[in-house]
Amino acid sequence: MDLTHDQLDALKELINIGVGQAAGMLSEMIDYNIRLQIPEVEILPLLEMQNQQKKRLGSDPLSAVKLPFSGSFAGNAQLIFPTESAAMLVSVLTGEDVESPDLDSLKISTLSEVGNILLNGVMGSISNILEQQLDYAIPCYEEEDIDHILSFKMGYNEAHVLLARTHFDIEELQVKGDIVLFFDVNSFQLLLNAIAAVA
Repeated sequence: MDLTHDQLDALKELINIGVGQAAGMLSEMIDYNIRLQIPEVEILPLLEMQNQQKKRLGSDPLSAVKLPFSGSFAGNAQLIFPTESAAMLVSVLTGEDVESPDLDSLKISTLSEVGNILLNGVMGSISNILEQQLDYAIPCYEEEDIDHILSFKMGYNEAHVLLARTHFDIEELQVKGDIVLFFDVNSFQLLLNAIAAVA
């Protein structure tokens, strides 16, 4: 799928607005200075994105929060961390030592809440700006390898992917993660049409 320079800029602007609002909400909730950056937004075939993510994140287990959405656009939004970054983020958010045996019991609820805030912030911003209705499923947490996290059941093998890489920066700590948005082919074209309508 080829995108014009203007379409790509519009997609970057949409994601940047959503991530910026999500960062503000998260910082207010935990009273830490959290910066979220999106250095790049790419449109890739799903298989190419899977290979790229595997090279970038390795074959070790990852922590991921998934938020399926439907409505004017259908797809899946995911927040993916290396497990070390996930543990560090949970430690910072809860005050629990990163080596504490209690950290694992806090991981699912804490990261599910973080994913819920960030992914709803990004997708809510997109739907509000484009004046399109989106419905969300309950976010779910997984700790698996990248092949399992990025596997899909229906029709996604033909999909192109909007990939937004996000870097988390919490004071001196470096916690990295990816926000990955998937749109099926028909939904992605509807998204581009909606962007063109408000541009």
